[in-house]
Amino acid sequence: MFNQFSFKARLGIPMLFLGGTVLFSAYQHTPTSRFINHYVDSVLTEAQKRLPENSLAGVKMAEGLSVKTFATEPMLMNPTDIDVDARGRVWVLEAYNYRPAITLNPTHKEGDRIMILEDKDGDGKADESKVFYQDASLNAPLGIAVLGNVVLVSQSPYVWKLTDTDGDDKADKKEVLFQGIGGEQHDHGMHTFVFGPDGKLYFNFGNEGRQLKDAAGNIVKDQFGKEISPKNYQEGMVFRCNLDGSEVECLGQNFRNNYEVAVDSYGTMWQSDNDDDGNKGVRINYVMEYGDYGYKDAVTRASWPSNRTNIEEETPRKHWHLNDPGTVPNLLQTGSGSPTGMIIYEGNLLPKAFQGQMIHCEPGHNVVRSYPVQKSGAGYSAEIVNIMKQEKDQWFRPADVCVAPDGSLIVADWYDPGVGGHQAGDQNRGRIYRIAPENTPYKTPSLNLSTPLGATLALQSPNIATRYLAWKALEKFGKSAETDLVKLWNSDNQRMKARAFWALCKIVDGKKYVELALNDANADIKIAGLRAARQLKLNVLGYVNELKNSSDPQIRRECAIALHGNTAAEAANIWADLAMQHDGKDRWYLEALGIGASDNWDACFSAYLKKVNDPTQTLASRDIVWRARTDESVKFLASLATDSHTSLKERLRYFRAFDFLKGKVKSEALMSLLKGNSAEQNEINKLALNHLDVDFVKTSPVAKAALQKLLASLNGKEYLELQGKYLLPEENPRLLSMIKNGEMVRQSAEALIKSNEGLALVKQITSNPKEDAVTVKLLEGIKSNGGQNSLDILKGIMLDKTRSEQVRREATRDLGDSDGGQNLILALLKEGKIQKEYIPVAVEGVSRAWRRNVRIEAAKYLGNSNNKTSKLPPVSELIAMTGDAKKGVAVFAANCSVCHQVNGEGMDFGPKLSEIGSKLGKDGQYLAIMYPDAGIGFGYEGWEIKMKDGSVLNGIIASKTETDISLKMPGGIVQNLKTSAVKSMKMMNNSMMPTGLMDGMTKEEAVDLVEYLSSLKRK
Repeated sequence: MFNQFSFKARLGIPMLFLGGTVLFSAYQHTPTSRFINHYVDSVLTEAQKRLPENSLAGVKMAEGLSVKTFATEPMLMNPTDIDVDARGRVWVLEAYNYRPAITLNPTHKEGDRIMILEDKDGDGKADESKVFYQDASLNAPLGIAVLGNVVLVSQSPYVWKLTDTDGDDKADKKEVLFQGIGGEQHDHGMHTFVFGPDGKLYFNFGNEGRQLKDAAGNIVKDQFGKEISPKNYQEGMVFRCNLDGSEVECLGQNFRNNYEVAVDSYGTMWQSDNDDDGNKGVRINYVMEYGDYGYKDAVTRASWPSNRTNIEEETPRKHWHLNDPGTVPNLLQTGSGSPTGMIIYEGNLLPKAFQGQMIHCEPGHNVVRSYPVQKSGAGYSAEIVNIMKQEKDQWFRPADVCVAPDGSLIVADWYDPGVGGHQAGDQNRGRIYRIAPENTPYKTPSLNLSTPLGATLALQSPNIATRYLAWKALEKFGKSAETDLVKLWNSDNQRMKARAFWALCKIVDGKKYVELALNDANADIKIAGLRAARQLKLNVLGYVNELKNSSDPQIRRECAIALHGNTAAEAANIWADLAMQHDGKDRWYLEALGIGASDNWDACFSAYLKKVNDPTQTLASRDIVWRARTDESVKFLASLATDSHTSLKERLRYFRAFDFLKGKVKSEALMSLLKGNSAEQNEINKLALNHLDVDFVKTSPVAKAALQKLLASLNGKEYLELQGKYLLPEENPRLLSMIKNGEMVRQSAEALIKSNEGLALVKQITSNPKEDAVTVKLLEGIKSNGGQNSLDILKGIMLDKTRSEQVRREATRDLGDSDGGQNLILALLKEGKIQKEYIPVAVEGVSRAWRRNVRIEAAKYLGNSNNKTSKLPPVSELIAMTGDAKKGVAVFAANCSVCHQVNGEGMDFGPKLSEIGSKLGKDGQYLAIMYPDAGIGFGYEGWEIKMKDGSVLNGIIASKTETDISLKMPGGIVQNLKTSAVKSMKMMNNSMMPTGLMDGMTKEEAVDLVEYLSSLKRK
């Protein structure tokens, strides 16, 4: 086997490895280092590259830091999450049993494990491992928090509380803390719990979490008495609660998969959020309490691709509804990725650039990085700084990062060709690394929690588990700890001062120390004081009134947030004072104002109008009108929407704002905009009609007349969008004319058959042999619909021997263009009901079916089927081959582009693949293509929808509201359904990506395809 040490000796260079440590400062920018990396790439086999001793080859570290292997397989495997206790031991959640029903991987019948890894001799390597807990119910848990002798484990649908009652490092008791959270083993369910500086627990779940139930199975109610369920909140959420799980507060919503919330000493929350794969919209958020973060439409709950007025131009912004009033801005958008664990580093061992900053794992890009932030108005700005970047081995998948008691970083490496996402290509490997300045021994500071001084010293630890023990000790000491805590309060280290503050106000004297904090010179301490006042239910309005005129926008932001849920008359007046200080440029501040006025908009806006007679005159006041949620703002909104001194494009934001208002006042205001017929007025009329309710328009003669007039002036997509919304029977002749003329045939036919009158017209025409020319065009329009009416029409013509051969052939071929039609074709072939001369046409019609079994089964009826598939070599051989990426483009176009896009080219059905090479190595690419069921991306699950008319549709749900479902089908076709017409919905077990896609490829084609996909990387 290749020997790394003899390799170094032969080259005669500074040592590449030293006891598992990578010391990059000596060589990382030298020609020699580039030669080393090239040599490693060219000499090591794929199997050798996967060995633990070679795991750090290709790693690039930030200046002043080195990385060392702490533990590897077989000591652990597949680490999903870690925590580091006060003794410096690393607790590891393993996921050997990750999604076996999908991955088809073997499982341990004993269940997954929680491991404790310990370095006993201080050399930075684990010497001992032990199993804290293993049970068949433990299946790939995603979050662990070590709190003394209690361990909280997050594994949807449960959060378990494991207790070691006798100190033997074995769980003796298992209880349910929360339950009913999402589906079992779902990556978008419950994530890690974090002990906060205020003595509370912080946690979150992704958009599969949906609801929160207590140990008894009851829906949990939040601080406002609202059930934490889709009834009141949507998508991913952030929470805070007491250590026993009581007094749960919902602190933010509408994230996609917010993986781990990180809380700094001031009580400020930060987290990452993943986008729908392939849309380059991964983001980092400052979590403004009670904010909506825009993954789904806040009103309709429609998905982000759904068309809307003033829709953002760039997909990464469109993804989060950033143009909508009520959406909190993103701190930073980082492009593509698969973000996971995050912490706030508040130690002093790492270089100063990382102190007080987020440190985050991004397995999609094989990197651990930081996002240094700067205050910017009421919000923040940030940049990306890499800490540990693996440039040679795409299997490096940092899943979590923690801070050890000595201030070093401990990083868990899932180590896999993929990044989770419901699949695992490797079950047995996993690594833990330690990052610290060069030559820093791993020594855990001693603790003395028997005195107030010792507990106060422990409270200053960079390690969360240590701070928890310190907090519990200080609680026991109570007021006797005040002297030592006050000394810490008076220190120059502002973050330590904040920690002392939280302990003083929660344990010693709340009112006294809150008021001291509110009078402190440091804005962050003032903000912590205001947050504590809210938690302690002190005189919040009085404090806000004193701070409302602060020159610091961050303090005023917090004042606005503190008004959330307060409906006292005084609250509205204070809010108006805060609103008067909006400069028209700071979106963070505007959204804080919106949060503060929630459920009190009528009073707040009324108070504001007493200070601003005409809120349409300044940028700042226009913002307030745009963000408002009250009937009193409607007339101003209408005025701004029709202000001819501003371009119509700039006014779109005001039309969009109408969507967030309901009722008669809004409808009458929009009705008043329907006038005139100039080019711009027609645009305004169209916008007004788009934002009115359908039922209102149909019952208003004036509105209906305006709609008909507007429809007459529109063409193409604009016409079809508006007619598709209102379905006026009077427009059916025009739709039919468009179909006859070949104008947007599918969309026109879809609009036509949506209404009862239009469907009757289609049936009348297609049943008349004299109308064959029009019938062929109608069949082309309805072929991909998949509804029972469409299938009945196609089947009827196909089997009608009195119809012309041309129209029967078209009907036969078109019937195979939908899932329901394909099922029907197979049934008819089996029953022998398709005439012999039409069998080849029927088989041709299903030849592009996404389901391989359909294609194979249908081909059997040709009689001379030559259904041979090429035998490809094993993946281990394929990944060693080099293909031609240019040839791979053609293979992609022929096999993949019907469902996937690359840089906008192809069909928008499955995940976009523009940067798939950054996410998956060649081995991961082969696994994803050959075994699609093993890795169904969240949001791309197939659904079987049974309609009340008897039809069955299969596709991906692009958007779902209370009234409408948008179903994406292979080929990028979108079918819009009414939920009232749906009988049942069932998620499919299999991927909608066809199994055996490579079976018909030659070895060269398969290798070329993967070479091309691997070249698609982040630029």
